[in-house]
Amino acid sequence: MAMAKRMYIGGALQGDSYLDVVNPATEEVVASVAEASIADAHSALEAAQAAFPSWSTTSVAERVSWMHKLRDAVLANEAHLRECIHLEMAKPWAATKDDYQMLVHSLEFYAEEITRLHAESLVDREGTHVHTLSRQPVGVAAAFLAWNFPLLNLAYKLGPALAAGCPIVIKPSSKTPLSAYAVGELCAEIGLPAGVVNIIAGVDHEIGDAISASTIPALLTLIGSTQTGMHVMRTGATSIKRYSMELGGNAPALVFADADLDQAADVICGVKYGNSGQICVTPNRVFVEAGVADAFREKVLERAAAVKVGYDRDADIDMGPVIDQGSWQRIDGLVKDAVEKGATLLHGGNKPEGLAKGAYYAPTVLDGVNNTMRLYDEEVFGPVISLLTFTDEDEVLAQANDTDAGLSSYIFTADIEKAERCAAQLQFGEVQINGIKYAIDLPHCGVKQSGIGVDCSHLALDDYLAPKRVTRAIKK
Repeated sequence: MAMAKRMYIGGALQGDSYLDVVNPATEEVVASVAEASIADAHSALEAAQAAFPSWSTTSVAERVSWMHKLRDAVLANEAHLRECIHLEMAKPWAATKDDYQMLVHSLEFYAEEITRLHAESLVDREGTHVHTLSRQPVGVAAAFLAWNFPLLNLAYKLGPALAAGCPIVIKPSSKTPLSAYAVGELCAEIGLPAGVVNIIAGVDHEIGDAISASTIPALLTLIGSTQTGMHVMRTGATSIKRYSMELGGNAPALVFADADLDQAADVICGVKYGNSGQICVTPNRVFVEAGVADAFREKVLERAAAVKVGYDRDADIDMGPVIDQGSWQRIDGLVKDAVEKGATLLHGGNKPEGLAKGAYYAPTVLDGVNNTMRLYDEEVFGPVISLLTFTDEDEVLAQANDTDAGLSSYIFTADIEKAERCAAQLQFGEVQINGIKYAIDLPHCGVKQSGIGVDCSHLALDDYLAPKRVTRAIKK
């Protein structure tokens, strides 16, 4: 029997109407979750609003205590939380670990980081007043989560909101609501004060618009596409709100002739075929210096051919399916467009052999990609590596920056001066040199159309806290 879960509003698990959760590998219903109505969305917002006066004034020590209680419950339920991700995404079992661990890390990191914040004194130039600068919770936060990392994305929002004293309404994608609902069960289990956390899912545009248009949220935070971000901002213009958004990417990777080609191929293939390429920071355009283009192409092809695709909790699987058939068709359309416009399909470009059922897209490699092709400008969000060649440093930097997106970028070279020179010119919020690393204590942020605000690190708290100046006149 498929598991069933209820949404979490105002400290209680509830819901009568249910939404099916479909596994993209088996195309079978694996669970059902309570489907929120627009009225439920308003109830969740009102519960958060009612909780704000008490939660925002709860001592830091007590908020930290609640965060540790939730962390302990998460640790005690690791197997179940990972099972939820495995079922709703068909993500390989080993890969569910990163999703799960980010929730633990977020609760621990922000429970510690919030204790570092203290009021500061400001110098009065005339010596007539005393000034204190502190920070206070902005109000109710509402978070819209992408489906690609169900718990990791939730963790990015939940940790700083709890630490800052902002009650939060979390709306996971209707494609992957299962693990988020499991977190709601843990909040209920530990007796978290009512309204501090609320978790609802339903028809995405209806529930999302109801939340955005409400005047209750002080902060709307999102992980999703640039188009969705613009829609949320338009819908949210019913009141003055803060926005924190991690949006679409079109990451370039620059592979210079002096690079460690094995290392570059490992990183690029790892992040491109990991999570079936459904990662906002994955390289979308791989620029390879002409002198090593043939050698690098062969290394990429070797790795693409070695990727183990499937869905089996007990097997050593590298890559599962993409999220659904709609995504499969979109990815395939981008590949076909590239081939029609002159790209060479070197590997993949279809369903993997022996996996006719499910939304599987084979690890794919395209060579000869250029800027006339849709996938040069559009985020593929699938397991497709697009290879381009270059001969001139200035030229490749111009090509790399030729995008409205500005999330992540990559440089591979043995020349550190060249790496630093290129990093300074790349118009992206993140530049990774000769490797890749993401962690809860490292800021994750974009420029241009890739978002505003910051996920992770102490900087994320700035989205949930507002500066407050108190000035007192000195009696003479």
